[in-house]
Amino acid sequence: MNDIVKHLQSHRSIRKFKPDTISEEQLGQIMASAQAASTSSNIQAYSVIGVRDTSKKRDLAKLAGGQRHVEECPLFLVWCADLHRAQVAVRMHTSDIELELHQNVETFLVATVDAALAAQNAAVAAEALGLGTVFIGGIRNDMQQVVDLLHLPRLVYPVFGMCIGISDQMPTKRPRLPVQSVYHDERYSDSGFASDIHAYDETLGQYYASRTGEGKQASWSGEMEARLRQNRLRPELYAVIKSQGFCFQ
Repeated sequence: MNDIVKHLQSHRSIRKFKPDTISEEQLGQIMASAQAASTSSNIQAYSVIGVRDTSKKRDLAKLAGGQRHVEECPLFLVWCADLHRAQVAVRMHTSDIELELHQNVETFLVATVDAALAAQNAAVAAEALGLGTVFIGGIRNDMQQVVDLLHLPRLVYPVFGMCIGISDQMPTKRPRLPVQSVYHDERYSDSGFASDIHAYDETLGQYYASRTGEGKQASWSGEMEARLRQNRLRPELYAVIKSQGFCFQ
């Protein structure tokens, strides 16, 4: 198997880190890799806030639901969708300082996807350097406090965070859905979903049982039923993102 493909397929989320710091050279390579990611029309509509300060990481850990690894990792990156920089660029070409960047659902998606693509490149690069990573969606638990803590301006919002550091654990690789549930030839088809989900429930249940040693009974379908309830979907996000100036017309 090709080394790059093998590297990609060996990904594991790391939630326990050694205290060793991330060097500026390592950070430089990670960011250079992030910036090499594909970006829509070269807009590069994202920014990254690097957090090393222990107190600030502690605050972010609390906002993320008490995830200790956010506080304990040597470097926490907050990936943001960013149209503010493009707004600055637009105003460089007009005398109307009140001119607002024309944006809509498309530009919102462009910025969000740009941030995700860059972050994935960064994670792959970090792991290639022998570091561990884990994405943290929990920073969206209280997005307004994250916005305030990091002084994010209008047209910037935090998409997710990422812990980076030297791994102090080697968790087993979590199985994924059968590939036929994800890849479709020529047209979308859900005809095999039920059987694939049943099989995956069994596989994931065995994985959890082997990892905990407690015979834990869990299933992917059960997790989806619990996670995708309305009260767990952060209904306040729309108001915060809108208050940051994003338009959904």
